[in-house]
Amino acid sequence: MTKEHIFSSTPGGRLSGDIRVPGDKSISHRSIMFGSLAEGVTEVEGFLEGEDSLATLAAFRRMGVAIEGPTQGRVTIHGVGMHGLRAPDSALDLGNSGTSMRLMAGLLSAQAFNTELTGDASLSRRPMRRVTQPLALMGARIETEATGTPPLRIQGRSPLRGIRYDMPVASAQVKSALLLAGLYADGETCVTEPAPTRDHTERMLTAFGYLVTRHHNTVCVKGGGRLNPTRIAIPADISSTAFFLVGAAIAPGSDATLTDVGINPTRIGVINILQLMGAHIDIVNKRMFGGEPVADLRVRAGTLKGIEIPIEQVPLAIDEFPALFIAAACAEGRTILTGAEELRVKESDRIQAMADGLRQLGITAEPTPDGIIIEGKGGIPAKGTDLKSAPENQTVFSGGEIDSHGDHRIAMAFAMAGLRAAGPLRIRDCKNVDTSFPGFVGLARKSGLNIKTQD
Repeated sequence: MTKEHIFSSTPGGRLSGDIRVPGDKSISHRSIMFGSLAEGVTEVEGFLEGEDSLATLAAFRRMGVAIEGPTQGRVTIHGVGMHGLRAPDSALDLGNSGTSMRLMAGLLSAQAFNTELTGDASLSRRPMRRVTQPLALMGARIETEATGTPPLRIQGRSPLRGIRYDMPVASAQVKSALLLAGLYADGETCVTEPAPTRDHTERMLTAFGYLVTRHHNTVCVKGGGRLNPTRIAIPADISSTAFFLVGAAIAPGSDATLTDVGINPTRIGVINILQLMGAHIDIVNKRMFGGEPVADLRVRAGTLKGIEIPIEQVPLAIDEFPALFIAAACAEGRTILTGAEELRVKESDRIQAMADGLRQLGITAEPTPDGIIIEGKGGIPAKGTDLKSAPENQTVFSGGEIDSHGDHRIAMAFAMAGLRAAGPLRIRDCKNVDTSFPGFVGLARKSGLNIKTQD
């Protein structure tokens, strides 16, 4: 883990050139899990070597899975089959990864041994009952703290039964945990979503040869099958791409192309929302990449307008809202977000953390129980404007110091604010950026952002 905990940026800059962000974190997690349960050798390319994904990899190694790598994104997994995992010798520490903990809660509920899942201080505050309660309906026995938070103590040797579950809140992590438990359950497990969420679990199960059925908004699996080894190519992470999409959309003179980006239809809310705001984004070179749709995204600076974000887009952009809030601050007029209460139980309360940070930089931002109202401060200066000497109305953010609350997405979002700031920005507590985006500062600087790290 890097010792550099502070991001420091100076005003101005523009983004340009071809930019390739690291591999998709959600797919990287699942590649390790499913590859470990397959019967044979699975080869993975493009694996994200961030701390969250590496925590998943380390956990399966401790359960007896031989895994080679990662070496420049290449991983070789020697799968042990559906019933080949072994009991770890102590608790599995999953660091900051809520995805690892929630998905593994489902998978480990069916094993023939007990396990305990722990995490860092941030993960230890995150709610787990929304996954442990429906798993209990299947027969799983999982204990949490009295507050419903980690650690999770999972009792093995619990026979599971298939259920039909209507999710009260759209969540890919809850859906995936139930489907993973369903692989071991007696009968069929069906999960109905109130709105579409990312479908990487369903796609990858299919790639590993497991039958998944979908009817409208309900997805089902039957227990008792097997996973066949395969080859997986992981595209660039759209959640990491989002910061550069926003940066190029708001910075005068920017013209950047994000390459090999996963454009899974359950993940493209950030593109849809930015286009509704008037962003110039061209989706080109569409193709399939390891079973996932991929494209290159060319984005150019332009005038953005505030909008009321369509409720159906919220689950499709849930991890990208910190970046989108920066775009909203740079837009003309008011942006209103509702239906996003999920943001309050991420690595931080992202609604409150972003509202506090935006206010610190001179933006009117009013948090609501399930969203935020942001008063944008204008469109975009003329191409070539030097923001260091620009009139006040050509900048958006004042300089200042921001607390990221140890949340990687908060830190990277405010880093992009430096492109339209009137003075220097300091963003504290940024070490967790390495959980999802190792090398962020170097790539951002290469792309045109005036940023550096400090101890």
